Amino acid sequence: MAPLRGAKRRKRQPEKALLAAAQAMPAPASGGDWWDGFARRLAAGQFSKDCQYFESVFKMSRKTFDYLCSLISGDFTRKTQSFRNFRFGDKAILGVEDQVAVALLRLTTGESLLSIGNRFGMNHSAISNITWKFIEALEERAANHLKWPTPEEMATVKKKFEKIQGLPNCCGAIDTTHILMCSSAQPNSNVWLDGENRNSMVLQAIVDADMRFRDIVSGWPGSLNDSCILRTSGFYRLCEKGARLDGQTELPGEPAGSVVRDYILGDASYPLLPWLMTPYQEKDLSPAKADFNKRHAATIMVVQGALAKLKERWQVLKGELWRPDKHRLPRIIYVCCLLTNIMIDLEDAARGGMPPSHNHDDGYRQQFSDVADVGAAAQRDLLCQYVSRIGSLPA
Repeated sequence: MAPLRGAKRRKRQPEKALLAAAQAMPAPASGGDWWDGFARRLAAGQFSKDCQYFESVFKMSRKTFDYLCSLISGDFTRKTQSFRNFRFGDKAILGVEDQVAVALLRLTTGESLLSIGNRFGMNHSAISNITWKFIEALEERAANHLKWPTPEEMATVKKKFEKIQGLPNCCGAIDTTHILMCSSAQPNSNVWLDGENRNSMVLQAIVDADMRFRDIVSGWPGSLNDSCILRTSGFYRLCEKGARLDGQTELPGEPAGSVVRDYILGDASYPLLPWLMTPYQEKDLSPAKADFNKRHAATIMVVQGALAKLKERWQVLKGELWRPDKHRLPRIIYVCCLLTNIMIDLEDAARGGMPPSHNHDDGYRQQFSDVADVGAAAQRDLLCQYVSRIGSLPA
């Protein structure tokens, strides 16, 4: 994953043993004493008519929640003694589960620190401190959940992409989305003002066929277009020097030498590159090219769906953030992507499937790039011929 602008560099510590234990962990028959007490606090604060149901509150299973607590409990209890001083309005001390729950409420509801604090009789600064300790702990302890696939994993990724619409050797899909912000900057001098006259920060994401985030870049202002953000990314530099997407495969049933290199899919806002396949843009497309575009559009729905679900699940990223710290916001985005991947890795049933709508950037017009590498155009034509030969679109 490319570095996040504004993020601290941390030593990654894979927690394979904890992940394996969580995957084998049966879901509790009941919420347990901790959840019973926390649910009563929510009900007293009139949080939701469904606040007694764990998954409706946190949008994840109890198994995933317990995994998060076990993953970061050491950081919560070791880094600072101040955690022992966090108390509810009735003076009860918040345990690790309470703190994780409060942080998750901030991320899942998107409500203000003041609003969440009022529900528990706590100061908004305490809610902020708890949330940031949670974010810092996940950055350090859960980074192994967001990484580029190993060669063995990539073989599976390619097979799953090919099953979608028949495109062979595809390694991922890329797109961007805007995180809206309310800014105090003057419009004429505001670099965060995007093409739709909104203040925003851009998230670029590459996902696999399971809508798992594999590479993200965030922190760039909305005034930059998709192509510019791509070219500033570490992913772009790795691909250009042959350190990523450097494999190739021979297409079955095609003439000898019909080789396609590894690539990802992107929409018309991206340049056509040897490792980035975009749709045909000319008018009066041939049937074969129109068919390729349909397959292409159907396949990149995985990244559109992933971004739509990201904002829907983690409401802190949806709507307009009130004057956020622009160095901290990329870290919030990163942790929301991490949490999404953890739910996928744990096969959390609460994550659901494709969202009903793939519109993650409401009100934004399609961007277009006219940059096309000659060799990339030849590879796209080869892919077009191959999928045209294999027959009609899968049902």
